[in-house]
Amino acid sequence: MNRKLSHFFDSMWYGKRPIALFFIPLSWLFFVIIKVRKFLYDKGWKASTRVAAPVIIVGNITVGGTGKTPLVIWLAQLLEKAGYRPGIISRGYGGIASSWPQQAREDSDSRVVGDEAKILARRAGCPVAVGPIRASSAQALIERHGCDVIISDDGLQHYAIQRDVEIAIVDGERRYGNSYLLPAGPLREPIERLKEVDIVVCNGLASGDEFPLRVEGKIAINVLDQTITKPLEEFKEQHVHAVAGLGNPSRFFSHLKKFGVLFETHIYPDHFEYTQNDITFSDDKIVMMTEKDAVKCTEIADENCWYVPIRAQMTEKFGLTVLSLIQKSTHG
Repeated sequence: MNRKLSHFFDSMWYGKRPIALFFIPLSWLFFVIIKVRKFLYDKGWKASTRVAAPVIIVGNITVGGTGKTPLVIWLAQLLEKAGYRPGIISRGYGGIASSWPQQAREDSDSRVVGDEAKILARRAGCPVAVGPIRASSAQALIERHGCDVIISDDGLQHYAIQRDVEIAIVDGERRYGNSYLLPAGPLREPIERLKEVDIVVCNGLASGDEFPLRVEGKIAINVLDQTITKPLEEFKEQHVHAVAGLGNPSRFFSHLKKFGVLFETHIYPDHFEYTQNDITFSDDKIVMMTEKDAVKCTEIADENCWYVPIRAQMTEKFGLTVLSLIQKSTHG
């Protein structure tokens, strides 16, 4: 999606502009399609594969980022500490590999496996496989690496793989926008879908039975040389260029504000393919970006480019709940 189109839909969905009403008939059609599709899977008339390990789905019901990747990393580390051998599967959005599934590694080309998959491979500490057929990716991890739990980064609506635990993440700032289904609103499925999942996590101020997700990012890392780091507080009151190609870039900008960083915003669509002109400016100010942007900019960045890695912080109760659900799925 180009920048103008991305901005149009974002402002319509979350600015609650009346023009959304013109798209309502298409949203009705979309509602019928998703209901029929779900019905076919429920009846077994569309194939859904059960792999030889419990599957945890981490997804959302809205378009755009809600913090899935940091949570997936946290879950992988939780399971490993509990004695499991987790593996992660992802769609590999934007990847141009000639065959699937592909194993994602720390040194993989983000253009081949996708930006999020490279971050997962770099930080999760477990095998990562990407591909459009998630069941095939999961089975590859089970056979080649002996994984005994599979975590799916996104895929709440990918019913072609059976799941044992569903975790939905809600954006605490934007919630559900205007609450319409696509294309009039940002919803992939009706809000009532959240009643069917096992756990709802809120990235922000949680309410009701939601588990809160808190993010932590106190350091900046140089894009060209990751051995060079600085506390983010050292950039306090320093003027920088803030670059973000996310589903919700305001979250990154808010994070910089917490540390007193002064910045000029440069917003790009989610999964944007950067060129050198996109991160090169006429002055010599620092360029601050997200880790998701940085993995795509390693070959075009200069020494002024830095990124801020974000880590999820979850409650002990959340971790115990996940482990309990996995044990139930394994032992009944």
